[in-house]
Amino acid sequence: MSKRNEILGIVDKHLDGQRFRQQHWEGSFADYLDIVSETPTVARNAYQRVYDMILHFGSKKYTYLRRDYIHYNFFDDPIDHGQDAIFGLDEALMRLVDFLKAAAQGYGADRRILLLHGPVGSSKSTIVRLLKKGLESYSRLEEGALYTFSWKLTDEQGRTEIVPCPMHEEPLKLIPREARREALSKINADLPEDRQIRIVGDLDPLCRRMYSDLLLKYDGNWRKVLDHVVVRRIMLSEKDRVGIGTFQPKDEKNQDSTELTGDINYRKIALYGSDSDPRAFNFDGELNIANRGMCEFIEVLKLDVAFLYDLLGASQEHAIKPKKFAQTDIDEVIIGHTNEPEYKKLQSNELMEAFRDRTIKIDVPYNIRVSDEIKIYSKDFNKEKVRGIHIAPHTVEVAAMWAVLTRIEEPKKAGLTLLQKSKLYDGKSIPGFTEDSIKELREEAPREGMQGISPRYIQDKVSNTLVGEQAQLERCINPFMLMNELESGLSHHSLITDENLKKRYKELLSVVREEYEDILKGEVQRAISADEDAIRRLCTNYIENVRAYTQREKVRNKYTGRDEEPDERLMRAIEEKIDIPDSRKDDFRQEIMNYIGALSLDGKKFEYHTNARLHKALELKLFEDSRDSIKLKNVVSGVVDEETQAKIDVVKQRLIKYFGYNETSATDVLNYVASIFARGDTKDD
Repeated sequence: MSKRNEILGIVDKHLDGQRFRQQHWEGSFADYLDIVSETPTVARNAYQRVYDMILHFGSKKYTYLRRDYIHYNFFDDPIDHGQDAIFGLDEALMRLVDFLKAAAQGYGADRRILLLHGPVGSSKSTIVRLLKKGLESYSRLEEGALYTFSWKLTDEQGRTEIVPCPMHEEPLKLIPREARREALSKINADLPEDRQIRIVGDLDPLCRRMYSDLLLKYDGNWRKVLDHVVVRRIMLSEKDRVGIGTFQPKDEKNQDSTELTGDINYRKIALYGSDSDPRAFNFDGELNIANRGMCEFIEVLKLDVAFLYDLLGASQEHAIKPKKFAQTDIDEVIIGHTNEPEYKKLQSNELMEAFRDRTIKIDVPYNIRVSDEIKIYSKDFNKEKVRGIHIAPHTVEVAAMWAVLTRIEEPKKAGLTLLQKSKLYDGKSIPGFTEDSIKELREEAPREGMQGISPRYIQDKVSNTLVGEQAQLERCINPFMLMNELESGLSHHSLITDENLKKRYKELLSVVREEYEDILKGEVQRAISADEDAIRRLCTNYIENVRAYTQREKVRNKYTGRDEEPDERLMRAIEEKIDIPDSRKDDFRQEIMNYIGALSLDGKKFEYHTNARLHKALELKLFEDSRDSIKLKNVVSGVVDEETQAKIDVVKQRLIKYFGYNETSATDVLNYVASIFARGDTKDD
């Protein structure tokens, strides 16, 4: 098969003719009533549809700090394979979904403007983009199907003209108001109260004109009017301006409210004789075309006051006022987003009280958990997306660590550092701190995450590092290269003008550097002590001595064959590595023996890695014993004999195999850690 046919075959495989016909279905009003009777959800309002769309993708419940949370899978962006995934903002997203749920059930939230508020780069735009993209995708599924109608008209010459409803109105709006309540009760008969269909308001001016003219023509015979109605399925699309609108403020002098509510079509005035004839009007403003779906207002608080008045009516009354026409009913989710400076202006402006009263604000903060922040950067900087340049382990991690430190407040508790606080937030355990104390830390700093370094700044600096001269030469970047870039960028950061703040951020980079050094030393230690046979022998020796000690027995020396007292020096050398004081050694040893006994009762065998604390102690002891034989300090001087070089190569291969380094970054790490040992900077773990 030629490549051309293969490509054509791929396209054919992804085009489903049956699904295409379903998505472009057309029929009569009577056919539509059959669809509604069988699947009432096709007539949902905009809030119900958005809420159902989020639930469609499922959710997971979890508990954090003794509070129940719901993670909605929709915000993982299953539509675009995680391209716009949101990480670590479950609390804010739960509030968003709760708002949509209340609005969907008609509890008043549907008469409010949803305002996402937070610092720059905190995912506000991404959340709205996800909602719009989700609506587009959902409307293509059978579960998200929705319908509108066109008018089929015949002129005196017998020519047929199809006039689409300009605002994609719900076909059930064609049912006269006086009959609507009773008709809806039939549709809602088998639906629970919170899922019932609500049809509110009248048709748009053009459809009202068509409807009235046909009623006059047929002397009030409504069924004859319906013969001119062609119901069709629609798919929401921002690009096609169907059900999804976006408005972005421009220069105040050029703002015109007709961009929201439509404008007169001057070409057609001559044809219809009046500028108040709906046929001579373009109902193509953002609020018009967003009917049945969603309208996004970018930087909503930068809008001219006249626009804000339009928004007040659109939210509270579900109606807009096009030029020369009466109030026109709309059904759409209105969502705006803004940064903190604009919101502070709104709060101080007494003239904007009505707008504030009709707004529900949801704070969208930065992440304050390092693991969530890492996910943001790993999405863009990974092996699949960054080809040809190796990103050394912990490069993204140190950037995330620093970003989080800039966003959280110094703890008020004595003896707790900012770095330790960030570890507690990230689920790490620190002796003396419980879930309740972490909860207290969160409560004493309610504005954490509303300030600090933006993820965009980090992303820009990672990009700069990747294209830098050193990275291009070595085909590798490491945390030190990135931290240097982060620090130098602060000097000309456009949003940070306070010199004291810049100084604080640089100090926090020093904290991160120290932490990274500890991580490196720990990894090299584990790589040196990763000889499983050696660590297993050391563990067996320790356990034999501990068993003899706790049983008050002697240990048989396998070399001399004589019984000897348990080796106290060996046991203490291991226990001291994990800070077991002499006064607690008996308790720790008994604890180990009880642990081994409990495993035995369950039919399990004790291994050196079974107990995490003991495993760490054994690794550190083996490292101490091995370090001198490897002569790590000699790496710095470059004077290394063949035997030592062979041992160093083994350690390097372990760094590559177990920790994700490549040849260059593993060599750099070994050299750096060797330089630390050479200057005697060996911090005990």
